[in-house]
Amino acid sequence: MSEQARLRRRISAVQFAAWELHLYLDSHPNCAEASKKLAEYRELQKKLKAEYENQYGPLNETTRDTSRWAWISDPWPWEAEANE
Repeated sequence: MSEQARLRRRISAVQFAAWELHLYLDSHPNCAEASKKLAEYRELQKKLKAEYENQYGPLNETTRDTSRWAWISDPWPWEAEANE
């Protein structure tokens, strides 16, 4: 496996862990340990993405906002702007 593929795999693993922590915090909003770990994973994700983009160019992917309450700011499927 190339170094580029290893780095992409690492980025994917960190993104997955951040998303899982985000989901966990939806049902356990007062868990300080999970909140701290989520912040650590977000920071690591930014660092790994910057490293990848410096070496190999931009990642062509859509990123999810993993902030704890991001889901409530998106339009719901029945809202007009969601269907445009």
